[in-house]
Amino acid sequence: MNFLATLRIALAALRVNKLRSALTMLGIIIGVGAVIAMTAIGAGAQARVEDQIKSLGSNLIIVLPGNVTSGGVRLGSGAQLTLTEDDAAALPREVEEIEVAAPQLRGGGQVVYGNSNWSTQILGVTPDYLVAREWEVIAGKPFGGSDLEAAAKVALVGQTVARSLFGESDPVGETIRVRNVPHQVVGVLDRKGQSMIGQDQDDVVLIPITTARKRVLGGQQVRNRNVSTITVKVRAGADVAQAEQSMRDLLRQRHRLQANQEDDFFVRNLSEVLAAQEASSRVLTILLAAIASVSLVVGGIGIMNIMLVSVTERTREIGLRMAVGARGRDILNQFLVEAVTLSLIGGLVGIVLGAIASFAVGHFAGWRTETGAGAVLLAFGFAAAVGVFFGYYPARKASRLAPIDALRHE
Repeated sequence: MNFLATLRIALAALRVNKLRSALTMLGIIIGVGAVIAMTAIGAGAQARVEDQIKSLGSNLIIVLPGNVTSGGVRLGSGAQLTLTEDDAAALPREVEEIEVAAPQLRGGGQVVYGNSNWSTQILGVTPDYLVAREWEVIAGKPFGGSDLEAAAKVALVGQTVARSLFGESDPVGETIRVRNVPHQVVGVLDRKGQSMIGQDQDDVVLIPITTARKRVLGGQQVRNRNVSTITVKVRAGADVAQAEQSMRDLLRQRHRLQANQEDDFFVRNLSEVLAAQEASSRVLTILLAAIASVSLVVGGIGIMNIMLVSVTERTREIGLRMAVGARGRDILNQFLVEAVTLSLIGGLVGIVLGAIASFAVGHFAGWRTETGAGAVLLAFGFAAAVGVFFGYYPARKASRLAPIDALRHE
């Protein structure tokens, strides 16, 4: 008996009991749909982490002020600014793995344009900051070294600030007041989105660090050319761990710390932190898919159960086929094709429902989802494998029936 004839007989047998066939496929439908939906949710979480990595920049190391002790009292982290612009300048000069080191002065305040105002983060930076963060200026131009030397009153605004102050208008060339100091907007930054801690990276105004120190932020940061943070970009292909250790050694030397003294700064390797988050998201994706796969196994057990019932009900039919020349292999193929057909039809319906469920989760829950072709093929292939695995035993049992005993079956 050829395959097409076997398939035609199998489909005819399934049509006889439409409701039972539909209920049998339900387990596979739910299983495949759950696998696709859960995989899409996990992939969306992983993609979100990857976007955060891209938004921060590659091979980043952040240096922050650390603990200091004054008069026997141990002050908290950042209580005193222990980093300077000279430290930032020394890092790329003394450590060959470092491409740029960008010092920053950090503060907050009101930014005003006309009748609009917005409370935002104000960063005093050098042009190297945009290089370190891989941050593009999509309108206008970035400020340069001459603006830095002249302490020019110019500013770059993030997307959130631009939208809040200017709406749909072009901010470039307009004048805003940053803490009551007028600045000309020379450029608009590209969108960065949320950071890994949920902070809006686009809610920021960048001004030259010299302007921030002399005209806007001032305070303790004026003295000794102190800075709040140093953002370091390691060269592509360089050993980040080696760069981190070299940085630590250099800063300890510059700060004249003895061997028994703690660092008065903190070094944070963002690549390691984000890589750990990405690995966690990947594990979450695998875990969700594994949990959803249990439904497929349950659906396979349902197929086996129904096929065993079908073999019992059609024992006389099997005996009659064998009596007129059908071989055991033909009977085996017939029941196996029935089981696989149930699984494949259920798999196709499950793919559609899974895609709909993924879209619904993304649309109504606001959770990012990504339905990949790999997940669809995996779920569909697994559904076919379930049909073969759980359909083989009933098919084999049917193929081994003795014709005479089968014809005598009541």
